[in-house]
Amino acid sequence: MRFPRLFKASLTALIVLAFCLPASAAINLYDTDGTTFSVDGYFNVFYANSKSNNADLTQSRVKMGFLPNTIGFNFGKQTGNLKLGGRSSFWVTINDSDSSAATATAIDVRQFYATVDGPFGQVLLGKDFGLFGRSNIFKDEILQGFGRTGDLAGPNTTGVSLGNINSGYPYAAPTAQITYRTPDMRGFKLAVGIFDPARNGATSVQEKAPRFEAEANFDKTFGKVAVSAWVNGVTQSSQSNTPGVDNYDANGIGYGLNGKVAGFSLTASGFSGKGIGAFGANLANALHGADNRDTKGYLVQGSYTIDKIRVAGSYGKSTYDAIGTTPKFEDKAYIGAVFYSLNSNLTLEAEYNVEKYTDTAFGSDEKISTLALGAIVTF
Repeated sequence: MRFPRLFKASLTALIVLAFCLPASAAINLYDTDGTTFSVDGYFNVFYANSKSNNADLTQSRVKMGFLPNTIGFNFGKQTGNLKLGGRSSFWVTINDSDSSAATATAIDVRQFYATVDGPFGQVLLGKDFGLFGRSNIFKDEILQGFGRTGDLAGPNTTGVSLGNINSGYPYAAPTAQITYRTPDMRGFKLAVGIFDPARNGATSVQEKAPRFEAEANFDKTFGKVAVSAWVNGVTQSSQSNTPGVDNYDANGIGYGLNGKVAGFSLTASGFSGKGIGAFGANLANALHGADNRDTKGYLVQGSYTIDKIRVAGSYGKSTYDAIGTTPKFEDKAYIGAVFYSLNSNLTLEAEYNVEKYTDTAFGSDEKISTLALGAIVTF
């Protein structure tokens, strides 16, 4: 079976794949005696027409983009010199086409955490997105767009599109964690955390230590130029109790640089790792599997904003080295998009993207072209 189809099958099992995008204006429902409660939302829908040279397949869909529809609840309470907070967000698919039920809308809880803020910084307790690959995705110029469709021969009906996952960056999977973030130190911030190790369901695998992730960010304005730089990483070790099955180590590093001046924005990011799997730090489908191999990728993007219009271009590539009988695999994506903001809560987007899969061992290359037209509503 070709790797793209395996990738898509695993993606459908996840159902909803998404990242937290700050709403343009959350609705404040309560603010009394140092206690706050607010709600934010993100809604999007696209018409997407995709054509593949594989068996001459064509699909016309009405789908979500890279980010699913989301509603989030935010809590805060000032207690002395500490600020207690919390967030719960629910990510909803609008696509039920692959279900035998009349309606089977899935609700996925990607964030459910508490925070403690003080002069020392912040401690986050609960479930949130990972640190490895985090800024690589959050800085994506196409984050609100459609992105890659994925192999049309594989199941892709209930979930979101792929954005630039697997064609430039890995997925920063939501995971149970305890994470510390430093205060802003002249533009420099550091986040370090221990995470619940990713598992493949095998009872013969044990982790004597948690997974460790970290990210360092630097944001500074020099005259008229705004600069943002980051580096992040992950490491996990799993031991096997099964004779003949090797221990498993997963390590990865991500990095990037963004510059903005006079309406122009340029971004370059990349990652490399071993054993991080198709979904990066998720690792769940990688333990002792075909994804226990070296992988790397990069993403180069540019955009220009004038008044209410933003034009963006993107090129990304990920490569998985061959291991055993599993062939080398490459995934590339070329994306062009135009965003038009009618106001602070409503944005329209037109996008054209081309993705190319290359399986060098099988020679089963595939090219998919997609035209997507959509609307994004935030509050």
